[in-house]
Amino acid sequence: MEHGSGTVKALRVRSRMLACALAAMVYAGGAAAQVSDGVVKIAISNDQSGIFSAAGGFGVVIAARMAVEDAGGTVLGKPVEVVFADNQSKPDIGVSIARRWFDAERVDVIVDGGNSAVGMALQAVAKEKNKLFLISGSGTTALTNQNCSANGFQWSWDTYALAAGTANAMVKQGSDTWFFITADYTFGQLLEAQSSEVVKANKGRVIGSVRHPFNNPDYSSLLLQAQSSGAKVVALANAGGDTQTAIKQAQEFGLTKGGQKLAALFMNITDIDALGLPAAQGLIITTSFYWDRNDETRKFSRRFMEKQKAVPTFLQAGAYSAVSHYLKAVKAAGTDETQAVAAAMRKMKINDPMTEDGWIREDGRVMRDFFLVQVKTPAESKGRWDYYKMLATIPAEQAALPLSRSECPLVKKR
Repeated sequence: MEHGSGTVKALRVRSRMLACALAAMVYAGGAAAQVSDGVVKIAISNDQSGIFSAAGGFGVVIAARMAVEDAGGTVLGKPVEVVFADNQSKPDIGVSIARRWFDAERVDVIVDGGNSAVGMALQAVAKEKNKLFLISGSGTTALTNQNCSANGFQWSWDTYALAAGTANAMVKQGSDTWFFITADYTFGQLLEAQSSEVVKANKGRVIGSVRHPFNNPDYSSLLLQAQSSGAKVVALANAGGDTQTAIKQAQEFGLTKGGQKLAALFMNITDIDALGLPAAQGLIITTSFYWDRNDETRKFSRRFMEKQKAVPTFLQAGAYSAVSHYLKAVKAAGTDETQAVAAAMRKMKINDPMTEDGWIREDGRVMRDFFLVQVKTPAESKGRWDYYKMLATIPAEQAALPLSRSECPLVKKR
């Protein structure tokens, strides 16, 4: 009996040891499974070579890499990689790249998007593939309104915020008649419509508008129509190189010398740098980031400038903010599984050099303050990149389309 009892005890000990070993193996396997494929892979899709490349382009890649660097280069003990591609501002190219990334290259999240048409297409693919899309480039409100997605987060800006800032301020200053020169695609059309709404709500009038194609080289006939309208404000509802070209040609036509004001509804600081202060001075602009706003923005921007030789635009700062928050959420969730990370992102406050106590609304819109600025005169500027005077802060709730007007199915009916 003594011998049998010892045998039983030995078997029990071995059983416990085997159970512990199996538990350790299961735990180890579970830990490895926390990060799919053993790597967190972030992909940047935007315009790397066209008219939006200065404002976004490779600077977004730099900003994303800075966010990864600040997170320590790893998350949950696994490496973080950043890849990128030029979607050439074409939805079909953007979609083709996105499908390859998701299906064959283990990409977990796409950042930026580029223009609104590409952004809309990428959001649909990300939703289909159950992957995340952090929208730091595309600005149409449709991305968080009628075409919203539980997997999509609009990070840097949208057309409503720009309208709520620039148009509101100018009409209240007495510039109450408007003529629009508008890019003939989703972004431009929405920017015109929402700015027109603000003008009319403040008892102003829209006298007329004309449309132009993407990357338009000649605005002469459009500017002549704007001049002859007699509108106090000629509003440019376009972006990037299109805005720069229109402003240069407006100066050649003497539009502002005739008493009309020029409103650029979407401008990045790189656009001001390309134009020069003599051409851009006096423009009122709405932005979500200015490099020289406080000590934290200056510190971040100096690091960025060491790599890019330019200060970060609000699109590039937005990419840093988005990637930084995403990596914090992966860590908090303990996994890179899409829905778990999305839930963590929604739960956490957003704090970084771009955003103070921001949050993500139920429609995917990142809620943060915006800033109304005016471009300095050459005499006011102390040097390159010292381009903006801060005029006002636009609170987050005022800068976002009210949820009461939302068509997003994710929004609870109130």
